[in-house]
Amino acid sequence: MPSSPSGETLTPPMLAWAFPAIGLGKRVKIRDARAADEAGWRALWDGYTTFYRVDLPEAVTAETWRRILDPASPLTARLAEAADGDLAGFAISFLHPGTFVTAPVCYLEDLFVSPSHRRQGVGRLLVQDLVDRAKAEGWARLYWHTETDNPARKLYDQFVAVDDYVRYRMVFGDGGPGAA
Repeated sequence: MPSSPSGETLTPPMLAWAFPAIGLGKRVKIRDARAADEAGWRALWDGYTTFYRVDLPEAVTAETWRRILDPASPLTARLAEAADGDLAGFAISFLHPGTFVTAPVCYLEDLFVSPSHRRQGVGRLLVQDLVDRAKAEGWARLYWHTETDNPARKLYDQFVAVDDYVRYRMVFGDGGPGAA
């Protein structure tokens, strides 16, 4: 079993894994979000929304953070914390039932690594963390989608081949980015 820098044994589903990140020369811990992470998460979130060229109202960001912290919400965030305490990235996902399976299905909705931590294995650790949780907790599937020209596809293709499904999206009312 892996152990934390303090020697504590880490086992799934404790959700406090510590991993050596490729090229960082230091350890990166993948863990659940905590209330004290809000400022660091918001800095990453701003980078994420900038990358996708969306301008979200503050109310959406605040509600997303509130749901991440709410134990009753299916929305969760796993954070990559560098050895210096800075947040290096996040994976936001949610479990939901599926119609073709009896076990939960996980949708990885948002994955982001700060530019200063890219190409160092942090994104791989965040995805692998969800893969490990899926296996440990008995999820039926883990899935996500991304833009066709997203450079992160090089990473995603190392986990699984792209399938032949096409996404259709209808936006209603204040349905977020792309609503206009």
